[in-house]
Amino acid sequence: MELMPKLRDVDHAQGPLSAELLMMAYGSYQCPQSGKAQKVVNKLRSSLGDHLCFVYRHFPTPDYPRSQRAAEAAEAAGRQNKFWEMHNKLFENQNALDDASLVEYAGELGLEISELIHDLIEGVHQERIQSDIDSGLDYGVKETPTFFIGVRHQGSDNLESLVKRLLLAALAEE
Repeated sequence: MELMPKLRDVDHAQGPLSAELLMMAYGSYQCPQSGKAQKVVNKLRSSLGDHLCFVYRHFPTPDYPRSQRAAEAAEAAGRQNKFWEMHNKLFENQNALDDASLVEYAGELGLEISELIHDLIEGVHQERIQSDIDSGLDYGVKETPTFFIGVRHQGSDNLESLVKRLLLAALAEE
């Protein structure tokens, strides 16, 4: 088995897929640790820019009963090209993920609310979310957040110095 799940066409990615560092997270919008980790990811993205590609996959768990519905809302927003906006909004409001709040966030983001409600009622995105869960289980994910980090090394640069340079630059920003 490979050390990192393969990228799929349906993955949500920020940054160029050709970046030197690839970070994949399996998370839950209701999980406090996933929320803390997302803040770190945002800092890394800001510091590393195009040197980092971040991929988010859903891994709602029974420990967080509103995480499945929140994931569905994120996917519904994604269908309207606002996945990352909803993703951030959900992490900013982890303690308010009830249906009324999800609809409120959709309104704040300028989404077509009737489409979002339809998607939630009909379970349009459940299969997509289950595919994230299944891929996580295939790679041993048991809790959130779980991260996979890959390094793309090409050319004559020293891999060790490349990783040190990128990570030190990110840490220096803190």
